[in-house]
Amino acid sequence: MPPIPASPPPAADWWRPAPGLTWQWQLDEEVDTSVEAEVYDIDLYAPQEVIDELHARGVRVICYISVGSWEDWRPDADQFPEEVLGRAYEGWPGERWLDIRRIDLLAPIMRARLDLCAAKGFDGVEPDNIEIYTNRTGFPLTYADQLAYARWLADEAHARGLAIGLKNAPEMVADSLEFFDFAITEDAFYYGWIEEMLPFVEAGKAVFAAEYTDMPVDFEAACAWGRAHNVSFILKPRILTAWRQTCP
Repeated sequence: MPPIPASPPPAADWWRPAPGLTWQWQLDEEVDTSVEAEVYDIDLYAPQEVIDELHARGVRVICYISVGSWEDWRPDADQFPEEVLGRAYEGWPGERWLDIRRIDLLAPIMRARLDLCAAKGFDGVEPDNIEIYTNRTGFPLTYADQLAYARWLADEAHARGLAIGLKNAPEMVADSLEFFDFAITEDAFYYGWIEEMLPFVEAGKAVFAAEYTDMPVDFEAACAWGRAHNVSFILKPRILTAWRQTCP
């Protein structure tokens, strides 16, 4: 494999979300800016006026990008070399897994996305599909590949003054806690691994936890656990429209 491209030095500082912040996560449909939350996680390509409106009332905004899959509807989809495109991402039409070993080929694309994230004034990054090596990607990916890619992405985000979070991947917590600024989880309470994210809270870093309406989760119990451990739970539809249930 070619060497990993060197990242610029980190910015002087960036946002470091503390545990207990309220949050909203919307990636589908027009963003509803009326939802009361301290943090919004929205798509990189959301309109500039949405980001500006949220910032005007003191909301921090995270940009969503997929770093482990190719999405055929993105404006930069034609920039991905065929050799980095793997198997279809089962259950998500129009997506294929990426060969994350080829950071040399992915770097120009991911750097351009991070540049746009910074230029639009986002405060942080949600790098989706960072948890990849155990999937049927079509490539012989290893945990070491996943960790190296995650570290490179964190360095690139920090060079632009952006916070960056760990998305799921509980097995990577110990190795990535030093360079990730927060964590985002899906179904972690339902599947019983939310406790594995507590090192983030203990390090003063937020854990934003989403449970989904298509699973028979005991959301009241999740909320009670969240209150006891300073983890920010919300209940969402899996397609991530504006609807959200918060803990009482």
